[in-house]
Amino acid sequence: MILATTKVEDVDRFLRIFSTKGAEKRRQHGSKGATVFRDPADETRVWVLFSWDADGWQNFVSDPGVPAILQEAGHIGTPQSAQLVAEYDA
Repeated sequence: MILATTKVEDVDRFLRIFSTKGAEKRRQHGSKGATVFRDPADETRVWVLFSWDADGWQNFVSDPGVPAILQEAGHIGTPQSAQLVAEYDA
């Protein structure tokens, strides 16, 4: 699992591209799906939980076709993977 955050110009526009062109590109790099959350403190920020491994994420973010998709989706800046601090069984 990968947790990432990004700011977007318009959440509806982001979701439209994220669920079509973005999904197609993510599948090419092994993503098995994603869940999107809106940040309750910032309406322009979304959090995405990806069913993905770290290698797939790195391949995706280094793919030369990704920046155009991010731009079309209205990203403000670059998506950042959240840093893992700890992991617990329960």
